[in-house]
Order: sequence, then C-alpha cells, then structure tokens
Amino acid sequence: MPGDRLTEEDRQHIAAGLAEGLGFTEIGRRLGRPASTIMREVTRNGGPDDYGAQRAQEATKQRARRHRRAQSPAPPVGDSSHGRDPQAVQNLTESFATLLEQQGMPRMAARMLACLYVTDSGTLTAADLVQQLRVSPASISQTVAFLEQQGLLKRERVPGGRRERYVVDDELWVRSTLAALQMNDTLVAASQHAAEILGGSTPAGGRFGVAAEFLLLVSASLRQVMEQWQQNQADRNAGRQS
Repeated sequence: MPGDRLTEEDRQHIAAGLAEGLGFTEIGRRLGRPASTIMREVTRNGGPDDYGAQRAQEATKQRARRHRRAQSPAPPVGDSSHGRDPQAVQNLTESFATLLEQQGMPRMAARMLACLYVTDSGTLTAADLVQQLRVSPASISQTVAFLEQQGLLKRERVPGGRRERYVVDDELWVRSTLAALQMNDTLVAASQHAAEILGGSTPAGGRFGVAAEFLLLVSASLRQVMEQWQQNQADRNAGRQS
C-alpha cells in the first residue's frame, strides 16, 4: 500500500517496468505508489540503467542494519543518590512526564519538566537536557521558551560562566496558577465584550455571557486559593522564626 516500505516483489516489478522502458509515473501507478517513491528507490540503487531488484533488496537490508547500530544508546538511568533505586527514579520520571502529557502539555515540554522536577537541585543546563532527553539543542531552546511562558521554569546564569541553567522550584505551580489566572481574566473580559457586541439576548451573545459568568467564578476561586496559600506560607515562616 502507499506509504508502506517496498517489498522484494515490488522491487521485482520496478525492475521489470524499467526493462520495459516505463517511466517512474507509470511504474508507480501500477504499484499504487507515488512516482517520487519509485524515483528515490531507483536513484539510490544504481539508476534506471543499472537497477537490480535483488541487489536493491540487499542494500536496503544493510542500510536498516546500519541504522539500528547507529541508534542512540539507552537513556541514562535515574538518580541513585540518597539510596534511591535508579530504575525506580527513571520509571517515576517517565510516568510523571506521561501524566503531564495526558493533561495537555506538549510531549517535549512534559519530558523536560519531569527531568527537572525529579532532580534535588531543580536545575539542569541545556547540555544536561540534551544528554538526558537525546534531542537537539534547538528543541531544548524552543521547549524552554514554552515552559517559561507558562511560568513553569526560570532561567539563571551558571555562577562564574556565561551558560544558562533552567530552574524549577517550590513555587512552580504557584507561578503556573498565576499565569492561568491572568489568562482566565483575559477570557472573562473577551467574553463580556463579545456578549455586548453580539447582544445578550441572542444565542451567540448568551453563549458568551454564560462563559463569562462561569469564568468569573473560576477566577474568584483561584484568587481565594492564592490568598490561602500566601497565608499558609506566612504562618509557616512565622513558625520558623519563633
């Protein structure tokens, strides 16, 4: 089928078609494949004048074997300090990343945040993340920008150097909630404005009006939670000082 890998039988048909003097488009039509697939297959295996089905099949197998050998090594095992089971830490990191992804976070962001969150220091450099996640520096940079925008991590300079490191701390979810509160307030204002323009008595205007009413309750609840958290923190700090 189109999109599947070429089989040995497909390659025999390609060789037969070339022998008949058929073009890539006609061979592809007969096989139900794009002409571009036939062209790449023939070009990488000797060209129209030197294509052989058996030789092309063997070459493909060899490329597949080389690819498997060149694959990246297994990811490093988890932190073994404090008497921890490294495999258990690795499993925890992966399961936490999966949970974040199920909550709607992009996969790369979920993996990065999980890596940071399970470290005692709460900090990793870009090089650390490249090694642990086995991705490019560009992927790290893009994901850091996303997490920073969501209030889920901070940047800071490595002492005595020019490199940056990325930090998560005990206030991570507080900052995230504040970001969510700000977004919710923006949605409230937009919904109220839309209801005014569309007319509160119309179906569309009423829909925005109901949304604004609900989102106002969400904002009020989030503010109450933040106030309670701040009070808890103040009480905790007072207890430490007494």
